[in-house]
Amino acid sequence: MKEHKYPYKPVKRWKKKNASIIRQLKKKKSSHGRSSYYQANKNKFKKVIPLTTKNRPNLNKAKRTWKLPTAFAILVLIMVILVVPAIIVIPFGNSEQELATEANAIQATVELASSPFAVEVMRTSTETVEDVPLEDYVAGVVASEMPAEFELEALKAQALAARTYTVNHLLHGEEASGYDVTDTVQHQVYKSEEELIKQWGSEYTEKMNKIKEAVNATKGQILTYNDAPITAAFFSTSNGYTENSEDYWENELPYLRSVESPWDKDSPKYLSQETYTIEQVEAALEIDLPDDQPAYIEESRTESGRVKEIGIEGHTFSGRDVRERLDLKSSDFTIKQNNGHFVITTEGYGHGIGMSQYGAHYMAQQGKNYEDIINHYYQGVEISTVNDTAPTLVSK
Repeated sequence: MKEHKYPYKPVKRWKKKNASIIRQLKKKKSSHGRSSYYQANKNKFKKVIPLTTKNRPNLNKAKRTWKLPTAFAILVLIMVILVVPAIIVIPFGNSEQELATEANAIQATVELASSPFAVEVMRTSTETVEDVPLEDYVAGVVASEMPAEFELEALKAQALAARTYTVNHLLHGEEASGYDVTDTVQHQVYKSEEELIKQWGSEYTEKMNKIKEAVNATKGQILTYNDAPITAAFFSTSNGYTENSEDYWENELPYLRSVESPWDKDSPKYLSQETYTIEQVEAALEIDLPDDQPAYIEESRTESGRVKEIGIEGHTFSGRDVRERLDLKSSDFTIKQNNGHFVITTEGYGHGIGMSQYGAHYMAQQGKNYEDIINHYYQGVEISTVNDTAPTLVSK
């Protein structure tokens, strides 16, 4: 674009043309240099103050003024969210915990198989009788008699033994008025779902699912010898061998023979030691013992190494009798006398007849299944079904 050059000065020409108008405007100014219009209307004009560092609005201060109440409000909100629920829960802590535990229990995913009949269980704590479906009863017994942490195959063997014991007792056991079995060691220890929830808490679901899996895997199965259910005895830990039935009980049963159980030496219940005073032994055995010298003791042992008979100062007792009177862990015990005390060491835990539970656990760890375990501890037995072996119970 070309630059334009003007031959005259436009501003000077305008001033010259309007000189008379400019003179008139200057005459209208006041002595203070302001127009009469301004003087007449000065109240209508606001004073304009230029922005300086002194009167400029402090934006940072404004921000801080906003941030402080906002931060405080957020803090109060957090406290309400966290603290108030805690205050509400504290007075009712046990109830909330119980509800949470019960809710967890409901999440159990394994359902037990149907049962052919129910078992009448005398609940000793309430002195009431409960009708419990057979498979539910077996699950309650397994959960009470064997640690749920044991190997699954061991739990299966325990379920089979518990079911067999129940069927055999219902067919041939002593009859009681109004119930079939108690929930104590008189028969088999049994705990209900509510009791196990209280015992296991948040672990209930995992443990009970595992036990139910073991029970379902042996559904309806029992152990038989010559087509009849056996006395499926079991105990915690052996001394390295199980016991012949006649060496602890009165009857000789062909399937309850002494067998080796070397795994039991790894059991935490293998060894135990108790100390008794002379007075305690005298009171338990109802005998008199010398105070000034060691008592004379002689003994004989069974095939499995347990005490068969023991003579103490002319008094003879069976190993079982001494065990029960002194509340010893096993009938395999040795006695040492020291400064007026009897130091008694036991090996194993339980009567020693039938299946060792810790032995079953360790066998399963070595890859044995529940049938291997059963055939080792119960000699010459077969696995049958309740329907075939006990039709009279099923038809109830």
